[in-house]
Order: sequence, then C-alpha cells, then structure tokens
Amino acid sequence: MMLARPLSVAFLAACFSLAPAQVRKPLDAEPSASHRTHLILKDGSYQVVMSYKVQGDTVIYVSAERGGDTEEIPLSLVDLEATKRYEKAHDPEQAGKPPVLDPELAREETERLSRTPEVAPDLRLETTDSVLLLDTFQGTPELVSLSQNGGELNKKTGHSILKGLVNPMSASHQIVELRGQRAAVQAHVAQPALYLALGEDAGAPTGSAPLVVDTRGATGNAPVTPSGASPNSQYVIVRADVRQDVRILTSFKISALGSVKRQEDVVETTTEVLPGGHWMKLTPTQPLLFGEYALMEIISEKEVNLGVWDFGVHPTAPENRDVIKPSPRRPATLERRPRD
Repeated sequence: MMLARPLSVAFLAACFSLAPAQVRKPLDAEPSASHRTHLILKDGSYQVVMSYKVQGDTVIYVSAERGGDTEEIPLSLVDLEATKRYEKAHDPEQAGKPPVLDPELAREETERLSRTPEVAPDLRLETTDSVLLLDTFQGTPELVSLSQNGGELNKKTGHSILKGLVNPMSASHQIVELRGQRAAVQAHVAQPALYLALGEDAGAPTGSAPLVVDTRGATGNAPVTPSGASPNSQYVIVRADVRQDVRILTSFKISALGSVKRQEDVVETTTEVLPGGHWMKLTPTQPLLFGEYALMEIISEKEVNLGVWDFGVHPTAPENRDVIKPSPRRPATLERRPRD
C-alpha cells in the first residue's frame, strides 16, 4: 500500500494564485433579493451580483450566481466606470424615461423635429414639399402634396409669385383660369387642414423675376420673392366655377375679408405658425361644400398671387396618389458592440 505524498507549499501557492481569493465577510447592508446588477471586469466579462462595495484596493460583492456568497476581487480587475454605466442604464426608477441628451444634441433634435412636425399620430410633414393637405381616407389620416397652378409658373419651385392687381371698386370678374374640370388632388373631408412651408424651406428660388399681371391690362416685372409662404400674407380658399374643361376663379373684395360680411365663394382661414417657425397651418373657418377650390395668397390690400394651389372636395373620390401615410417609429434599442 502506497502512502500519499504531501503537497509542497509552492504547489499550493501556485494553485491559489490562479483564481481570486474568496472570503466570507458581511457587507454594511443586506441587499434586496430581487436586485441584480453586473460587476463588469476589464477583460470584458462580468459577474452578476446583488450588491458590491469598494474597500481599499478590493471590491467586495454578494454573488447572485452562487446563492448570495460574499466574495472579493482585486479592484484592478474591475471596470468601475462600465459598471456604473450599466447600473444607471438599468436603474428600475429610470425605466420608461427617455434618455437625457446633451444640451447641444437636444437643441439639434428640437430643430429637426420642428422641420418635420407631427400633424397626426405617426404622421409627419416632409420638407420635400411646400404645401401639404391633411386628408382622411377610410379612417386613415394622409398628407398629399399640392402643386401650384395658374399662369406662367415655374413648376420646379414650391412657391412662385404671379401678382395680379384687384380693383376693389370693379365688378366681379375672372382673374384665374385653371385647366380641367377637376383638380388632381381631392379631399375626402369638409375642413382639410393645409400646411405651408415658410421662407426658404419651400424650395430654391427660380432665378428669374415673376411676371406681374395687372387686371387692367398693364404688365411688368416684379422683384424676386423668396420661395416659401410668407406669414405676413393672408390666405383664403376660393370656390371655382366649373365649366367645360376649365375652372374659373373670380375676383373678390380684399377689404371685406375679416369682416362680418361673408362673400360668396370665398372661405377665410385661420392661421397658426407651428413651433420652430418652419410651417404654417391653415384651417377653413367653415366646412367646404362639394366642389372645386383653390388656396389663394393675398399679398396686400390690392394684390393677390395668381399662382394658386387647387384641390377639390369629394368624399367619394378614389384615394389620392403619392400620399404620405402614418409611419410608426421603431423603438431605439441598444446593442452590445464588440470590443476592439
């Protein structure tokens, strides 16, 4: 029978040096059994712990993986900054709260959202369009772009100025003629909201002076007007007189706008500049009857923009083409990036 040889002291020391020493010692406070966090080590691994504390050059922790044993590990092996970031990100009291952005990033985010404000749940305006109509088709809100129409307009711009003088003393007469009996865009609601991009957000300038049309026969060149709607202008919705293959807009008394006296075929609008100053919302002050209409800009007491935005109101019309529909945003998720 062979007797076991005693292990050398050097061999035992080498074995114990391969793993951090584990000691049983109480912490200051008894941790909650439901609390868990990660003690992240510098080699990229981690220990699931119920609590931990730094004592000198040692970190003492209660292991959640080993039934609440109290253990210790050298501080030099622990990534405390990463551990604190993990704790902050997984704090139960912070659950559901949006992350706090850097002030500079917060300003940039506010500016970005002001350029694409939300006008219905998950439905935002797009900066690629100058004038948008908010419609509802079969219960779903939709945005549809309105094109400017009438006269010698540059179709590549979002907002052109074609001025016409309206004589307040003259009888009602034709000022704009639009081709076709129906506009390309048909609203399915009686009071559609319209959104106009303001200032330079509406598109690039044409590079040429727009034509001035004087209803008394005089013509000339007008100074270039910045593209985009002006909050200083007034906007009305004019009902069109539909004839064979043409829609006629007639003049009206600008001075009577805003008074208690209503004008036939003219619907005034309420205006609201949205936060950020990039968009203006127009809402008809009364429901629109079935028919064809045009949004017209009143530049001054005697001038109107003959470049109008035409649309119709027909609840039974088919859905408009190229509409912008609600697009729910996917929630942001954090992914673990591989260490370099």
